[in-house]
Amino acid sequence: MSQQITTLTFFKYPTLQQKLWAFLMMQFAHAPLKKVEGLQFYKLLGSGKENFDPKPDWGVYGLLQVWNNEASAKDFFEDSKLYKRYQDNSDQQLTFYMKSIKAHGQWSKQNPFETSDSLDENNPYISVITRATIKLLMLKKFWDYVPTSQLDLVDNPSLLFTAGVGERPVTQMATFSLWEDARALKKFAYRGQNHRHAVQQTQALQWYKEEMFTRFQPFKITGQWSGFEIPPSLIRDEQ
Repeated sequence: MSQQITTLTFFKYPTLQQKLWAFLMMQFAHAPLKKVEGLQFYKLLGSGKENFDPKPDWGVYGLLQVWNNEASAKDFFEDSKLYKRYQDNSDQQLTFYMKSIKAHGQWSKQNPFETSDSLDENNPYISVITRATIKLLMLKKFWDYVPTSQLDLVDNPSLLFTAGVGERPVTQMATFSLWEDARALKKFAYRGQNHRHAVQQTQALQWYKEEMFTRFQPFKITGQWSGFEIPPSLIRDEQ
């Protein structure tokens, strides 16, 4: 029985000194992360500007982690010297705790997400991570089309949180989104004209050389983030 969970943490760095520290940690955090007990998979993520602009946002970074169980994650966030450094050098942190519903595709030639057998049928929220490595010859065509593909997301009342992230600017991108429920996500995916056309373009042009689509059930969110209010049912008191 799998007890695996996934966490995705966002950090906000307002000052130049903080931004420089965060940029350097994209290289220097690998060594300590590889030694974290109970950590199965991780990705250090930069972010793009709003509306999935490929230009980097030097003030926001992310850390995706896949854990053996929630206890391993709790040990890291409470006791890790590395995470303490991230806290000390950033002004805001926001962590999503999630259980995998379904994952299709590969990330760095593997699928690290195990389908959870402990999903809560009374929890309506759903989060999505999509990521892809874009073929070099398709970069311009892809990024020229991105603004159109995202029109259905603008002012969508069922979309609670979204961010564009990536391992490398321009070529390796990912999106994270939090939705009110599966019905809202399905409406966006299958009824949104611009999104449906984007899927058709992807199939026709084959502009990815590796891609992954993963749905999660978020069961806890901790921290704070400007402009985002954590749904009350996803606030958990720590024991």
